[in-house]
Amino acid sequence: MIPESFIQELLARVDVVDVVGRYVQLRKGGANLLGLCPFHNEKSPSFTVSPTKQFYHCFGCGAHGSAITFLMEHTGASFPEAVRTLAASAGMTVPEENRSPRQQQETARRKAEESRHTQVLDAAQAHYLKQLRASPAAIRYLKQRGLTGEIAAHFGLGWSGTDRHGLSQVFPNYEDPTLVESGLVIESEDGRRYDRFRERIMFPIRNARGSLIGFGGRIIGKGEPKYLNSPETPLFSKGQELYGLWEARQAIRQEGQVIVVEGYMDVVGLAQQGIANAVATLGTATTPDHVKKLLRTSDKVIFSFDGDGAGRRAAWRALQACLPVLRDDIAIRFLFLPSEHDPDSYVRELGPQAFRACLGEAVALSRFLLDELASRHNMDEAEGRASCLHEAKPLLASIPECALRVQIEREMAKLVQLTPEEMAQVLAQQPAKPFGAPVRPGAAEAGGGAAVASHDGAPPEAGYDFGGHDFHDIPADDGEYTDYGQFSAPGGDPGGGWNAGAGQQGWKGKGDWKGKNDWKGKSDWKGGKGNWKGRRDDVGGFEGRRTMPSLAKRLLSLLLAHPELVDSMGDQQLEVIDHGPHLGLVRDLIMLAQTSGARHVGALLEAADPDSDLATVLKGLRVDILSQEDLPDPQTEWDDALRRIEFDAAKAEVAKLAAAGLATEEARKRYLELSSRMLVLKGAGIR
Repeated sequence: MIPESFIQELLARVDVVDVVGRYVQLRKGGANLLGLCPFHNEKSPSFTVSPTKQFYHCFGCGAHGSAITFLMEHTGASFPEAVRTLAASAGMTVPEENRSPRQQQETARRKAEESRHTQVLDAAQAHYLKQLRASPAAIRYLKQRGLTGEIAAHFGLGWSGTDRHGLSQVFPNYEDPTLVESGLVIESEDGRRYDRFRERIMFPIRNARGSLIGFGGRIIGKGEPKYLNSPETPLFSKGQELYGLWEARQAIRQEGQVIVVEGYMDVVGLAQQGIANAVATLGTATTPDHVKKLLRTSDKVIFSFDGDGAGRRAAWRALQACLPVLRDDIAIRFLFLPSEHDPDSYVRELGPQAFRACLGEAVALSRFLLDELASRHNMDEAEGRASCLHEAKPLLASIPECALRVQIEREMAKLVQLTPEEMAQVLAQQPAKPFGAPVRPGAAEAGGGAAVASHDGAPPEAGYDFGGHDFHDIPADDGEYTDYGQFSAPGGDPGGGWNAGAGQQGWKGKGDWKGKNDWKGKSDWKGGKGNWKGRRDDVGGFEGRRTMPSLAKRLLSLLLAHPELVDSMGDQQLEVIDHGPHLGLVRDLIMLAQTSGARHVGALLEAADPDSDLATVLKGLRVDILSQEDLPDPQTEWDDALRRIEFDAAKAEVAKLAAAGLATEEARKRYLELSSRMLVLKGAGIR
């Protein structure tokens, strides 16, 4: 954590006028300086910079802040990055908090890993650019799509080539593990390697800071899949990133809105026609993370989909992802093009003005929601109206309390022929779980989630469908998972704490599971199986089908509910955690808390890298943590858990030594040490 005293000293040394002046043309206007606001489109300057007060303010859009804030908002830099950039310009060195050698080593390891990945991606991008210049077929394809060299250069389009081992020209050590880890190379089961991308136009994918994090490839001949993305890597998660967001950032500010389309070529094709404020999801359904990122760039979002059945289903999933983040000061709309067109073909055939006219006719989210629900039921009969309201209840419940929710509920009341008072009474009688909340087995297909009936011949969609993203690096524990929404096993009562089964309260006293499901060995849920679909992350759930072992979840929950535990931890406890399987996120949380000084969920979320797995976990657990009852002795709970981890690790090592025959004196000595330690742990309550 950067000391507050250093931040104040830094702001006293740098001049906000110099910082803003690098990006905005300023002129004198009395005591302040004036310029056109870089955060929204304006013709007359309403953006002022005060040399005396050292802040900027826009009277048009309300943008306001210091030199640090400006760098964060204008360049997409994180807070530490902005501070370090300013410190370097002022000749200052950012002080580092006192950290243990282990913490310093872990930080250095992560930075080195990210640096390696970035280097190989940048080298591959240079290769793809070179290949495009040498490929008449690829250039011809881009020209046929109406693209110029200027727009191709703006987006950094490249060509993968046709060679299965084309990247071996770039990386002499083709066996480098980083090539596989970064998604550039695939290693088959027999150990042979080959390039992931071949015969494809290459679209570099950049994060909000402009750093290259992955690729998308579009095949130009026959073959499947048409589009291919980089896999999930330490730098890239397609459920959180948007193609073209970096390139479109200025146009989004100027236009005052962002357009969301379905394909890379749609983004590039629209930009070619002067509509440069479009972005695309990366071959997956829209997620709440996407929506939050979009709303950070603009308060007006327009989703553009094909008008066919697939397009409307994609729009419906996008609507579901939007509901939890609705506010009165944002506008989300949906545009449906004719079924024979996508945005790229539409704008090429009919021109940009026709497309802009369509944007002006986009349907409001509330109208799409109500019309879609009505289309699924026979609204001419009481049964159909009741069924429509039944389907609407979880959707309405997922909208935060705001005036828009009241308006939608009143419109729904008219639709189902109820008065507002009757509508309120119906909603209050049986409060619906927010859409996507886990349901008891039998309520939907295996895997859980609130099923939505399909009326167009498509299969029912259970909960949020986010393309099947798995939570990498947190493998299964004997194939059985918990989610980290509400703390309950299948069949348990959501919201009732840690449940071992219906009506059987768990995790009492010293951390044992009561009832039928004792916390033993691998800490599995024994109450049922099946991956649960995700829930809204702001009601304690988690978007997607990501899952994690219950021991990891238990420790994370304990730390978040009682962050004071972090203050007494040292390297010895961290070493114990290192012995536990799948507990990397627990260690990450401890190190984040120790290095940042944050001691509650909100502060930890602010301190965490927003693109990290840890930030995703914190989002999923935060509300449930707030609703937990205080434990009588959290330190005892924590110590019990560490003893269990240590005991299991010792037991496994003893078995391994015994299987090897204890052939050496060192092995026999180690065996006795471990056996003695296991006796001590058993005496402390381990069974």
